[in-house]
Amino acid sequence: MSKRYSFEFFPPKTEAGRDKLKQTRTELNALDPDFFSVTYGAGGSTRDNTRGIVLETLAAGIDVAPHLSFGGDEEAEVLSLIEQYREAGVRRIVALRGDIPSGMGATRLIYARELVEFIRKHTGDHFELEVAAYPEIHPDAPSYDQDIQFLKDKLDAGANSAITQYFFNADAYFYFLDACEKAGIDKPIYPGIMPITNYSNLARFSRNCGAEIPRWLSRKLEGYGSDLESVAAFGEEYVTELCQILLEGGAPGIHFYTMNQVQPVKRMMEACKASYP
Repeated sequence: MSKRYSFEFFPPKTEAGRDKLKQTRTELNALDPDFFSVTYGAGGSTRDNTRGIVLETLAAGIDVAPHLSFGGDEEAEVLSLIEQYREAGVRRIVALRGDIPSGMGATRLIYARELVEFIRKHTGDHFELEVAAYPEIHPDAPSYDQDIQFLKDKLDAGANSAITQYFFNADAYFYFLDACEKAGIDKPIYPGIMPITNYSNLARFSRNCGAEIPRWLSRKLEGYGSDLESVAAFGEEYVTELCQILLEGGAPGIHFYTMNQVQPVKRMMEACKASYP
């Protein structure tokens, strides 16, 4: 069975960033990914940029999946956006709880399961729905087992598959798959993979989102200091090997968090597809 490969972008804030993203998309699309996804800021804060990039990508003949959450929006606003995507020919959505941005007070978080139910209620089976999974547990989850139940709820509500938060420990992913199977989850769970190019940025981002950098890996990367070239070279070698281990172990594909960069994800994708097309 062939593997599924996908790339994730975030909406740039400047014209120069959008121009760069177009070039990045062109280069990565030459690798024939199954789709691109485009993130959605806290509370829908990048809604217009996300929609613009999604529609532009779709117009270029490329399959694209917008990320979507309720955030602070009313149901009518979310439904209007969903209808715009359906009319434009979007066939896939990444449905998320999302985060409430600072300054929005006590606005209630609306969980991804509710968004999945909402989309299914209004559009039937038009969309392939992706949801998030957390091999190392969501930071807000009360327990490991309950977090798996939350994932099962999202899938039972109508989601087709899940994409994980990034991780650097293959055992965490495989243990998670076993636990999901025992919980009755039988839909695909695609590992999300983050390249390592700048350790200080990665460490800060990981602290915020709850992704663990193994101690040995952290110390290894710290040892390079400000030598970003060596960090990137080692990071590419390690993460490429991680991808190979995941695919060999039965992962159904890879979702790459590109950070809007061509390299090193291009070389990682090429290595993966050479062994697991």
